[in-house]
Amino acid sequence: MLDKTKRGWWQSAVFYQIYPKSFQDSDGDGIGDLPGILSRLDYLEKLGVDGIWLSPVYASPQADNGYDISDYRAIWEPFGTMEDMDRLIAEAKKRGISIIMDLVLNHTSDQHRWFREALKGRDNPWHDYYIWRDGVPGTPPNDMRANFGGSAWEWVEELGQYYFHQFAVQQPDLNWANPRLRRELYDMIRFWVSRGVEGFRLDVIDSVGKEPDRQITSRGPRLHEYIRELSREAFKEESLVTVGEAWSADVEEAKQYSDPTGRELSMVFQFEHNFADCPPGGKKWDLAPLSLPKLKSCLARWQTGLFRQGWNSLFWDNHDLPRIVSRWGDEGEYRVRSAKLLAIALYGLQGTPYIFQGEELGMTNIRLPIEAYEDIETRNLYAERVAAGERPEDVLAVIHARSRDNARTPMQWSEEKNAGFTAGIPWFPVNPNYPEINARAALADPDSVFYTYQKLIALRKRFPVFRDGAFTLLDPENEQVFAYLRETGAERLLTVCNFSAAVAAWEMPEGFAGAELLISNCGAPGPGLRPYEAYMLRQELRP
Repeated sequence: MLDKTKRGWWQSAVFYQIYPKSFQDSDGDGIGDLPGILSRLDYLEKLGVDGIWLSPVYASPQADNGYDISDYRAIWEPFGTMEDMDRLIAEAKKRGISIIMDLVLNHTSDQHRWFREALKGRDNPWHDYYIWRDGVPGTPPNDMRANFGGSAWEWVEELGQYYFHQFAVQQPDLNWANPRLRRELYDMIRFWVSRGVEGFRLDVIDSVGKEPDRQITSRGPRLHEYIRELSREAFKEESLVTVGEAWSADVEEAKQYSDPTGRELSMVFQFEHNFADCPPGGKKWDLAPLSLPKLKSCLARWQTGLFRQGWNSLFWDNHDLPRIVSRWGDEGEYRVRSAKLLAIALYGLQGTPYIFQGEELGMTNIRLPIEAYEDIETRNLYAERVAAGERPEDVLAVIHARSRDNARTPMQWSEEKNAGFTAGIPWFPVNPNYPEINARAALADPDSVFYTYQKLIALRKRFPVFRDGAFTLLDPENEQVFAYLRETGAERLLTVCNFSAAVAAWEMPEGFAGAELLISNCGAPGPGLRPYEAYMLRQELRP
């Protein structure tokens, strides 16, 4: 068990993200809840994780599945009560598992008390908690677009003003230039720390310094000033782990976010590697085959760029991304092997790994008719593209590949009805493959994806090279093989992965004869690489 009183304990940790709505329902209403999570803590303890990143559980109208918060100090009723939350924090801590809360500090729900007050008049003390601009109907202050579609400005007739919303209309952006607002946010964070929360994941934190008049939504001029104040005023305990989600971050800016002196945050959560299967200049919804050289180049740049100068998060998927086995692995014959490969490839890198619920089972994307999707971003994308003349079946193919709802299907616990997730009607469809892919089957199979993750977690705690080793990319232009070294003065680690369903030529680097095989998804390595083969070798170095 990690000593979490020490600063930097999270560098040896592995976190597990729970999307509460889809994890475990305890009362038959079809919605996952806090008592359901509590009932599965032994499973997470067996896996070996050190913390739970809990997607928002606060009171919310659920326009964006909880990322639209109406009360930061209350629990959404279908999830349970504050007493349930306190019990979850306490029981998790007994098992060595920290609760890391998801904090949305960029915007609130339009049902939040602050925004309801703001609507009462320009002189209301809460009006300046949000971003307003004078105008006339039908002529927004500028042509900025919201991330979920449409204009980023919403007209309020009673005030003769527009408010700014970077995401949904129901998610007005907060005005971080207001010091009174910032103090309220810091007080709220201290409220959760006092209840035993041991860290925070900060949603789109790179947006809090926005300047809409200059069409700047991320990396604004006061961003790092705000984050340093946030760290100083709200994150006073050195043992707190703080994770900054920053879609816009590059390596140089990540050094500011995760400066080892601790002035800002513990680590950065960035997404550059997730565009390795997009065309040049493309975005999330633009499809292209995975370019392994592009992926390797990106990962190598972050590994070398942050070495001893910052700290990165390691992840393949989360609640905003499709399932990685469906995306870069193989859903068919090689599902299990490719799921293990993806774990091995990631867990040899420097950084703090995150497992998204079901990833340790090799869960896959779901394919649904458009009317079955719940995600506001997915629905808006479909409507906009079809209205623009694209064929519905073409848009649906993109959604099947990239929708966030692919990761939000209920957790597959067993072969029982609704995958053991609920005794009622699930809020979102269960993937039909749950009779074959589920936790009960995985736990009964010593060769399952689950036990690969369990072993990797244990290895990262056992050998310092995982935390401290320098990184060297091997054969960067190879279109099938991802291989790299990690080295300290005392040991070195070789990770080799064939990212394809074809046999790959591969020659072992010199000096690894007789090295210890730490983990493999195909047994002992031989000449060349079998389809989706992956392994790690470790060697002690003599002084």
